[in-house]
Amino acid sequence: MKQTIATLIGSALLAGCSVIGVRTSTEQPPYQVIGQINEGVELREYGERLAAQVSIDRSSQRMNENSAFSMLAGYIFGNNFTQTKVAMTAPVATKLPSEKIAMTAPVETSAQDEGLYTMRFYLPAGYSLDTAPVPKDTRVELVEVPSETIAAIRFSGLRNQSVVDQNKRVLMKTINESNWKANGDPVAFYYDPPWTAPFLRRNEVAVTVVQQEG
Repeated sequence: MKQTIATLIGSALLAGCSVIGVRTSTEQPPYQVIGQINEGVELREYGERLAAQVSIDRSSQRMNENSAFSMLAGYIFGNNFTQTKVAMTAPVATKLPSEKIAMTAPVETSAQDEGLYTMRFYLPAGYSLDTAPVPKDTRVELVEVPSETIAAIRFSGLRNQSVVDQNKRVLMKTINESNWKANGDPVAFYYDPPWTAPFLRRNEVAVTVVQQEG
């Protein structure tokens, strides 16, 4: 992910961070840890939650990752029909086009997804489709994310695309060698602004999983 995106993410998360960049009060979707796959891959149960998301065509010269973030940031900062400011939460979730690797995340793979980049902000608990502010920008979509089991691998340090891809491969290899099965493509979760000391950052790659029978 480009540094410009990281800078924007950091600005939006500023209110929930300390002066050294460690998250303090930013709300996160609640989950329960139910186990792990080997060492380092955590199994979590998430409940239903609401998110605002944007999916853009990466082949368009006018659209890029910054465009997706700008649309979502605009929505939570009042670009909605009630001009309501919505509290920022963590993590920011991003999904890249499917990679041709052995095989998350919370998105299904299909041929039409190949050129799409999706970014998602989770809304604070208590919002529903009936109560959440309606976006003025029709490219911002409110989606209900169902309850799901997620396998996640956490890493600190740099979060450029090569590092994210490396952690995706580790995550998928670990899942493929277990009695769990990925039910989609991996996504990246970013919890901290870019000025956070790299060794303090919380970054994750995650994927929705189901347990295989037998």
